[in-house]
Amino acid sequence: MKELLTYVARNLVEHPDQVVVTETEKDGETVLELKVAPEDMGKVIGRQGRIAKEIRILVRSMAQRLGKHVSVEIVD
Repeated sequence: MKELLTYVARNLVEHPDQVVVTETEKDGETVLELKVAPEDMGKVIGRQGRIAKEIRILVRSMAQRLGKHVSVEIVD
């Protein structure tokens, strides 16, 4: 899942070298934290959060195929 999120984020932003994805476990669920350059936050979130929502749906659906629970958090 981490690789998928990294791939998607790097293709959306202007500064792909500043994309950082960290993976942690919280209450039996994998949490992926996505950090991008401040000027790229708008591209990752999108208008009214549409891109962020689609990223979360994509990662969640891939995780379900593997029988896992994964959530995505976009942090500053």
